[in-house]
Amino acid sequence: MPLTITLLGILALIALISIVRLHTFLAFLAVSIGVGLALGLTPLVILDAVQKGIGSTLGSITSIIALGAMLGKLVAQSGAAQRIAINMMELVGTRHARWAFMVTGFIVGLPLFYSVGFMLLAPLVITVAYRYKLPALYIGLPMLASLSVTQGYLPPHPAPLAILKQFNADMGLTLFYGVLVSIPAILVSGALFGSTLKRYTTLPNPAFIAPDLQEDQMPSATVSFLTVLLPILLIGLSTLFVPFLPEGTFIRQTLLFLGEPIVSMFCAVLVATFTLGLQRGKSMPEVTSLLAEAVKDVALLFLIFGGAGALKQVLTEGGVNQSIADMMHDSSLHPYVLAWGMAALIRVCVGSSTVSGITTAGFVTPLLTATGVEPNLMVLSIGAGSMMFSHVNDTGFWLFREYFQLSMADTLKTWSIMETLVSVSGLAGVMIVNAVIT
Repeated sequence: MPLTITLLGILALIALISIVRLHTFLAFLAVSIGVGLALGLTPLVILDAVQKGIGSTLGSITSIIALGAMLGKLVAQSGAAQRIAINMMELVGTRHARWAFMVTGFIVGLPLFYSVGFMLLAPLVITVAYRYKLPALYIGLPMLASLSVTQGYLPPHPAPLAILKQFNADMGLTLFYGVLVSIPAILVSGALFGSTLKRYTTLPNPAFIAPDLQEDQMPSATVSFLTVLLPILLIGLSTLFVPFLPEGTFIRQTLLFLGEPIVSMFCAVLVATFTLGLQRGKSMPEVTSLLAEAVKDVALLFLIFGGAGALKQVLTEGGVNQSIADMMHDSSLHPYVLAWGMAALIRVCVGSSTVSGITTAGFVTPLLTATGVEPNLMVLSIGAGSMMFSHVNDTGFWLFREYFQLSMADTLKTWSIMETLVSVSGLAGVMIVNAVIT
């Protein structure tokens, strides 16, 4: 019954947004209350879940998205995005732009959270698309597939790292298997599927289009690349050196601090304020005005993300993820397929890859001892399942839709299918690697 209620709630949400044209945030609140009542929650519990869901979701991503929007605005308006785009196209040519973004997405996605990587790279995709008259979705989807794969499969991203620790799996071996599984998954979901999307020519969000500047009006390539890559460098240094430094030392604590996504993005915005603002002849009030405009550009996203968080929390409080796990616990499926399927169902119903992965790990842990399966591959199978069919209850769905300005139907046909291919390809990769090593 909880699963049926959840599916009906999701259908109602789609209808309210697409057919009734109700504001997305209001639709989320209406469905959250209705689903909560149908699941047997009291009104006060529903209200508490809505507040908790909005708070936890916005608390984890608001700063990153706001800082990412600020950095993206400065990068776009200063000409840094144009400079990077020109250099990329000179290096690989317009015919290979999508491959360049796909590789960039994988490299950037290794140390960065999905939302940080998206906020850094999406404005570059949009700039290249406008400047060279390329379909933005066609060249951007391979990059997004790379970001999704690294988020879902590979530690040190939150869910894979938590699952890895719970299973006492080996970090190095999990990363090695993860890269083997990631490459074909990216090629299928990003390169192959992305090649079918040339017909989507909808113009992306004009707020992230860089002005067309003359050569002497743009910052240098060195300044442009270093400013954009600063968060990646800070997080990369933290990830690389912290494991080898003694506990409690000043250098270790400093690197841990600088490696936090919010801190690294904040540092990047401060540096960009100077290198792409003040150093380019702008006054501080002009730079501040640009930063304020950047926040306005993404303000509506905060309401949408909060609504998605409210629905996610109501479903969690209503025991949806628990009921799915209980339903599949006694299945006779192969352990990897069982774990993948459980994570996939929870992901589709609840909307959070992290909740999906961690919930599934709790139920699968006894299987590791009973069946003797490889824990490193189990981490990957759960991670792949947790990426299944992102839709209206996932914040990533709305971030993608806002930037690329697609209809609800087209977002489902592109983004949601891409995420499904990421998930299915990941399971296939896990089964192939398992067959080779056993």
